[in-house]
Amino acid sequence: MSKLNSLENKVVWITGASSGLGKALARECALQGAQVVLTARRYDELEKVRFGLFKPEQHASVAADITDETQVRHAYEQVLAKKGRIDWLINNAGLSQRALIQDTTMQTERAIMEIDYFSQVFLTKTVLPTFIEQKSGRIAYVSSVAGLLGTQYRASYSAAKAAIHMWANSLRAEVAEFGIDVSVIFPGFVKTNVSFNALNGEGKPQGHQDEAIENGLEADVFAEEVVKALMNEEEYIVVGGAKEKLGVWISRLSPALLYKMIRKMKVK
Repeated sequence: MSKLNSLENKVVWITGASSGLGKALARECALQGAQVVLTARRYDELEKVRFGLFKPEQHASVAADITDETQVRHAYEQVLAKKGRIDWLINNAGLSQRALIQDTTMQTERAIMEIDYFSQVFLTKTVLPTFIEQKSGRIAYVSSVAGLLGTQYRASYSAAKAAIHMWANSLRAEVAEFGIDVSVIFPGFVKTNVSFNALNGEGKPQGHQDEAIENGLEADVFAEEVVKALMNEEEYIVVGGAKEKLGVWISRLSPALLYKMIRKMKVK
């Protein structure tokens, strides 16, 4: 596949599109000419996002809870009925965590894995036949720098984000022969509501902003970088500040040094 100069006439389906990274990615894809399909649980919130996009009439809102397999199948049918094809699927929906391992219930461990891993796997499996039939398409996953490093207060989240990264690597190897590409995005700290919604040990939203996120990248800057990288067919996309990029680099060079550094980091 050649690199894309624009997303004109491309259908881009984004999950978790009602706020944060998903909303920013939708805005950027629309500016690049894509027909964007927005998915999240609340239809009215999606419609607010859609009306704020460039050429709102080109885009569609399809509400679904991505952890509900029946709703996901129905959403997939709606997307095909409205657009006839899918060029990019961006698995962005997710949930973070802010709790020590000893304070995290098993129910919370499973809830995070369900949203950040299993639901992405199921959506991909649902959409895959279309990509194989088209013999083209790109499937992207929003993992996290936390999925490469693993830090305090984010054990379940780091594990789920690492899991989807490895699953995506296997997928990439399996679907290459069908002309399908797979990208994984590793955001560092980006200014969104992610830490408000992050689950504490009991599985309740934390309800306040983290300092690191408050000082993070603007969501629109993040989206611009990511969409550009996806259009350039990049498969491993790290987007964040110097500190996160340094951490990723050290993780490859010297894991032992990284582990020492993480112990001293202020991550909450």
